[in-house]
Amino acid sequence: MNDEVFMRQALAEARKAAAAGEVPVGAVVVRHGEVIATGRNAPVDGHDPTAHAEIVALRAAAQALGNYRLDDCELFVTLEPCAMCSGAMLHARLRRVVFGAADPKTGAAGSVINLFDEPRLNHQTTLQGGVLAQECGEPLQAFFRQRRADKREESRLAHPLRDDALRTPDAAFDDVPGYPWSPHYVSDLPALDGLRLHYLDEGEEGKDGLTWLCLHGNPAWSYLYRKMIPVLLQAGHRVVAPDLVGFGKSDKPKKDSFHSFSVHRQILLELVERLDLQNIVLVVQDWGGLLGLTLPMAVPRRYRGLLVMNTTLGTGDAPLPAGFVAWREMCAKNPEFDVARLFARGNPQMSAAECAAYSAPFPDKGHRAALRAFPPMVPDAPDADGAAVSREARSFWQNDWTGQALMVVGAQDPVLGPPVMRELQALIRGCGEPVVFEQAGHFVQEHGEPIARQAVRFFSPAV
Repeated sequence: MNDEVFMRQALAEARKAAAAGEVPVGAVVVRHGEVIATGRNAPVDGHDPTAHAEIVALRAAAQALGNYRLDDCELFVTLEPCAMCSGAMLHARLRRVVFGAADPKTGAAGSVINLFDEPRLNHQTTLQGGVLAQECGEPLQAFFRQRRADKREESRLAHPLRDDALRTPDAAFDDVPGYPWSPHYVSDLPALDGLRLHYLDEGEEGKDGLTWLCLHGNPAWSYLYRKMIPVLLQAGHRVVAPDLVGFGKSDKPKKDSFHSFSVHRQILLELVERLDLQNIVLVVQDWGGLLGLTLPMAVPRRYRGLLVMNTTLGTGDAPLPAGFVAWREMCAKNPEFDVARLFARGNPQMSAAECAAYSAPFPDKGHRAALRAFPPMVPDAPDADGAAVSREARSFWQNDWTGQALMVVGAQDPVLGPPVMRELQALIRGCGEPVVFEQAGHFVQEHGEPIARQAVRFFSPAV
């Protein structure tokens, strides 16, 4: 018998796992050309985190032989084993391990790490991967596709869509790279009036820990922070990153007229209150700053730091930056501008898939009301919506702010670049010299890893 024959028997076990509602992985143990034990995934059914298919099969084989050493046995499994199962295989002294589909997230036989190729271990097991890889992968793909569909249906029922709004299909976000975090939704904030707001909420505050409240601008969404979030989580902090209504995974009102400075500010205030965020480091850029810089004065005790990047305050009593005026005119003339192309032009280091991820929330004209509404929303007169509260915020930052402040500037930004940021620096009490990223443009978070590392160092000493 060859490897494919035994792998098909492992596939039969995987199908049993799927029928029981488990992740479809199956395994068989073979000795002298005969199957002596089988196993399927059963952690849910058995309330046992160790009940992976390989472990179940190893236990059955050891019982069948009356020996925990399986040095003349081979194990066939439909999915690349994880670190736990790989360790058990090595302890069992298996002669050979054969797997089907690779596991790029947790595979310990070459995808993430390769325990079978570790010379410091006192036993080496022969390894063979990729046997019937496509056939082994198909049940797994179908399982997780159905699981995503079930979660979407649960979310739809929990947060019904208003008649005057659109919701980007969740499938549009399935393939965006570098964004593995689970969605969170809220629709019962008073200012939302039933619209569904999406936000990321990762990590834990911990004792005296920080909460990084990351606010994006136009036409971005929380994807903008994907390079910063892992660094902040690794430091042991909590990260909350909402998608403004009209952007990302949040609902998109059909009419441009829904959008106003006051409405979006109120939604953010209510979200902070609902999540009871404490020890906040406010992270802002673009509209994230126009709105976000007006939040701390409402409840100053919640805020501990400010990380401010390429933004401004719309006080209405000073001319708007020339670069912004040019951007607003471009948006008015080209309301269907290519979002992916915009990011590619200013960020040559980004892949095509990353650029496309910024277009994902806006599959057609109907989903783009926020993109049309936000440029003219920037307060440009003393009586414009948001101007008065922005002037109050200016006074707060000048006179009442007592937290830390770090400014990071993308030098290549033609809209809100170094000259604008220098003016903003002068308004923020205690803000030191800006950290300038010479190669970064408007979306400076696309250089997020070093920014996040510097921010952790800057804000953490007081922790």
